[in-house]
Amino acid sequence: MKRCYKWICAALLGVTALSCQKYLDIVPDNVGTLDYAFRNRNEAENYLFGCYSTLQHLSDVIYNPGFTTSAEIVYPILDVHFFNEAGFNLIRGTQTTGSPVLSSWSTMYQAIRRCNIMLENIDHPIDLKEPEKTRWIAETKFLKAYYHYYLIRMYGPVILVKENNPVDVDIEATKRKRATLDESFDYVLQLLDEAIPGLPPVIENRAQEFGRITKFIAMSVKAEVLATAASPLFNGNPDYANFKDKDGRNLFPASYDPQKWEKAADACKAAITKCEAQGLKLAEVVPTNNVGDVSDEIKEVIKLQNIITQRWEESSELVWGLNYGFNYQGYTIPKLTSKAVGMANTYPSNWAVPLSEAELFYTKNGVPITEDKTFDYTNRYVPQEGDEANQHYIKQGYQTAQEHFNRERRFYAAIGFDGGIWFGNGQLNEADSYYVQSRGIFATSGPKSLNSTNMTGYWPKKLANYLSVMDETFTPVDFKTPLIRLAGLYLLYAEALNEAGGPSDEVYMYIDKVRARAGLPGVREAWSTYSKTPANATRKEGLAQIIHQERRIELAFEEQAGWDLRRWKELQGVLSRPLLGWNIQEENPVDYYRPQSVITPLFGLKDYLWPFSSSDVVINENLTQNPYW
Repeated sequence: MKRCYKWICAALLGVTALSCQKYLDIVPDNVGTLDYAFRNRNEAENYLFGCYSTLQHLSDVIYNPGFTTSAEIVYPILDVHFFNEAGFNLIRGTQTTGSPVLSSWSTMYQAIRRCNIMLENIDHPIDLKEPEKTRWIAETKFLKAYYHYYLIRMYGPVILVKENNPVDVDIEATKRKRATLDESFDYVLQLLDEAIPGLPPVIENRAQEFGRITKFIAMSVKAEVLATAASPLFNGNPDYANFKDKDGRNLFPASYDPQKWEKAADACKAAITKCEAQGLKLAEVVPTNNVGDVSDEIKEVIKLQNIITQRWEESSELVWGLNYGFNYQGYTIPKLTSKAVGMANTYPSNWAVPLSEAELFYTKNGVPITEDKTFDYTNRYVPQEGDEANQHYIKQGYQTAQEHFNRERRFYAAIGFDGGIWFGNGQLNEADSYYVQSRGIFATSGPKSLNSTNMTGYWPKKLANYLSVMDETFTPVDFKTPLIRLAGLYLLYAEALNEAGGPSDEVYMYIDKVRARAGLPGVREAWSTYSKTPANATRKEGLAQIIHQERRIELAFEEQAGWDLRRWKELQGVLSRPLLGWNIQEENPVDYYRPQSVITPLFGLKDYLWPFSSSDVVINENLTQNPYW
């Protein structure tokens, strides 16, 4: 019973730091035995929270490749470091085999071993009732599945740790080989199928148990796993066709399998049905907390902004979220007042949104700015004074780029820009709203110096709670970013359906549900009326790209785009050209609105999968390094 001591210690270390307040130390000082960890229900429950602890850490966005490598947000290289910006630097080509950045290889396997210990010892607590035992086994199997899945997304085929090695195992037996990609996905799906029946349908006590796994969470994750397996990066990818291990086995499937999309579509529909049966629906409620005299247009903007910044207890579409809060609002809010300038010592540089991300959002007609027949794309950088028609989004009389006019509501909810209205920050009547002034950032005085640290001239407004205030001090109203929202699940279902069988009424219906909430016409109506390429909405390939762009817009800044762009094999295209911002040193709008390169990304074919560290490959000679590294 005293075997695996080092695994117990590893499990205990992360519990209090990474989990919610209820997660406590498992054993007193100098006691690290399995006898103690599973002597009764309470101690075993604490060990279960230890299994959850790695999951809680995943919601810290700066360590999530889905957030930092998406090119949705960029960050300058500073001499003084205020947080770990290594993830943001990955698009600069900093990845190496000597010390892989954001590597999760060891961390996830420690978590998997912890789960195995839990499953091995779950029968020991004599006061653990059968229903609770069933639930804990199901939760642990889910966690074990998710940790394997996280590794697959990063590394491709993985080592499957179905059982832990005994502590006295021969050293050669610890040098396990990678499973094939299909074997890896199949094992994750097997664990999820075993877990789902034992999970509760809903969390009854959200104050105490928010973040613990339910049936509809597990079913939604299963849908995502199947969609990932069906996607171009992993489904018959010719770039990996000849990738073999040292025994000559093909680690990737040799050919494309269309049935994988059918399985993904079925799983998406099952997850949606279960979510809706539990009362989940798209959030349509306009927030009223401290909101004063505002127009209907501003109400719609803060409704969209509030989807991810609202309290999780109030969210109607949150499928899955974690207890770890979003702790970086200070980097997402412009310095809108003269007193806020003093906050530059604490938040010296803002997270900046590249021009390519801002231009991703549709026009008010619901089609891309490159396709809208009514949008003057050629002159989009020419300054224009804010007018009455756009007064709720742009300061009247202030000169800003033409491309900021007549955009969809999600643009105004997600992006802060020069001349753009910024509702909130302590001003909760629309007439008193601040507006962003970001020209001439090196001015020594006056309002133009307030936003002096944004390298592109765009802010991720979506990541700022409208009730947060940056003034003489910074008073954030905290929120937790979602892992899965119902809107994302709708779009994933539309994607899988279209890939499996092409355009259909059901595909359009689920896209249009999300678009309607944003105030946009349906896909067929928008493309047939406003697009220069109306046929794109009726062809499988064209509709696939529409769905991809819809997901990138709807889920912008939510730790999704980096993963989506990888599985679609589109990240290399996004990072194949310089990332641009405005000419931020200039005060004159004609000179300011001239795009300048802020980062020249370095991303090659090899970067779709993480490398193993050189030391790991040397220690375990059976571990085959990923292609092109």
